[in-house]
Amino acid sequence: MKRDVLWIRAKLIADITPLPAGYSGTIKLDRVQSRIYDNVAILSYDANETETTFGQKLRARYHVTDTWLRRDGNWQIVASQAHRYYEDPAVGKADPKKFPDFTGSYELASGQTRIVFTDGDSLFVERNGKKDQLFPETPELFFRKGIEGRILFRYDKDGKVDALIDRRNNEDVI
Repeated sequence: MKRDVLWIRAKLIADITPLPAGYSGTIKLDRVQSRIYDNVAILSYDANETETTFGQKLRARYHVTDTWLRRDGNWQIVASQAHRYYEDPAVGKADPKKFPDFTGSYELASGQTRIVFTDGDSLFVERNGKKDQLFPETPELFFRKGIEGRILFRYDKDGKVDALIDRRNNEDVI
């Protein structure tokens, strides 16, 4: 069994190709688990990627599950699934003097209301009794820590906020 795991590892490494000029990086595997049953091997791991793109350092984390099948004495990968771990964006700067423009009650649907309010120099949104701080990504684009998606505010032709937009996977709930 250990020989099979080593062979699969060697096969994975052999499939890695060099990055283009200007790019460099590493992938470190964590939380590696393997299960081998007869002619099937399942490998599950976290891939922690560090990439340097023309001098800029970038990071990403993935969870990967690979399924291998032994056919005619050779291990072949038959399926792979990777999920990127969500990470909050960097907190940007906002102008707290603009927060009163965003405050108010926004109805998403009948009976589904979000209330946006300030507390000191912070902006919050509350829905069904749950309160979340809104952190600025840009002066008018906000996120909630640990929650995918963005909150932004739409302005009307007179320059007044007329809608809260809950953006999820590039689709807007207004």
